[in-house]
Amino acid sequence: MNLHNTSYPVSSGPEELVPSRYALKVGEIDVLVVSDGVLPLPTTMLAHNAAPAERAAWLHDMFLPQDAFDWALNAVMVRSGGKTILIDAGLGADPNLHLPRAGQLIKRLEAAGIDLSSVTDLVLTHLHMDHIGGLLVDGMKKRLRKDLRIHVAAAEVKFWESPDFSQTAMPPGFPDALRATAKRFVSEYGSQLRQFDETHEIAPGVIARRTGGHTPGHSVVRVASGGDALTFAGDAVFAVGFEQPDWHNGFEHDPEEAARVRVRLLRELAETGEMLVATHLPFPSIGRVAIDGDAFRFVPAFWDY
Repeated sequence: MNLHNTSYPVSSGPEELVPSRYALKVGEIDVLVVSDGVLPLPTTMLAHNAAPAERAAWLHDMFLPQDAFDWALNAVMVRSGGKTILIDAGLGADPNLHLPRAGQLIKRLEAAGIDLSSVTDLVLTHLHMDHIGGLLVDGMKKRLRKDLRIHVAAAEVKFWESPDFSQTAMPPGFPDALRATAKRFVSEYGSQLRQFDETHEIAPGVIARRTGGHTPGHSVVRVASGGDALTFAGDAVFAVGFEQPDWHNGFEHDPEEAARVRVRLLRELAETGEMLVATHLPFPSIGRVAIDGDAFRFVPAFWDY
């Protein structure tokens, strides 16, 4: 996998010192990882079932603050078989959320020379607001194709008809915001949804697979071509999940199942040596998974320029 011969522009615009995008090839498929910015959250969200001292020790060893830190927000653009596919749509720009460093996806896609009207397909790993909020920005729908196909697991759409937050551990206000955002999304884009059960091919070499766990319809997307492969894991894996895969994230609606999904996925990736990208791993989040005793280790890819 390398940056060479990708069709994405790689020059940066003058508005950002660091253009937050990274291009690579997966066989013959173009992939672009784009940062939607960062989301500050309490560190307890990383592992609400862990002993405070253990969580504090992990944060200390990672040189992270003890109270709150910035979670990355990553999305992926893929070009395959004449289709331009966006995987997840970022948080958006809701002024009521007071998150000025998030909701950067649209601006950064444009800076990369990508016209929103060129997007033929959108894949949603799940319907949490940091994955669909970008679609609800004022004027966004008018800029997208009227025949845009939005692929999402049927179990996910069903779940948000009456979502269960009984096993989550979110800061106050988040459940209400998540409910409202999902309801609005389905109302505005329901006619464009292409729902699938377990697996679904979006384009040659681009397959979505429902994992469940984080949410009942949570899905990952695997991109494969010419012997290369990369999996966008959405929220199946968080930064702490390699060393502590059994720690429960506050946004997981079924924490026990989410942990089982995480372990299965990390084992698969460790066995195959395929690339991994995930929403909340530090940008550009491209790396591989190695077995480390009873747990795992994330091995960041060497940047290829």
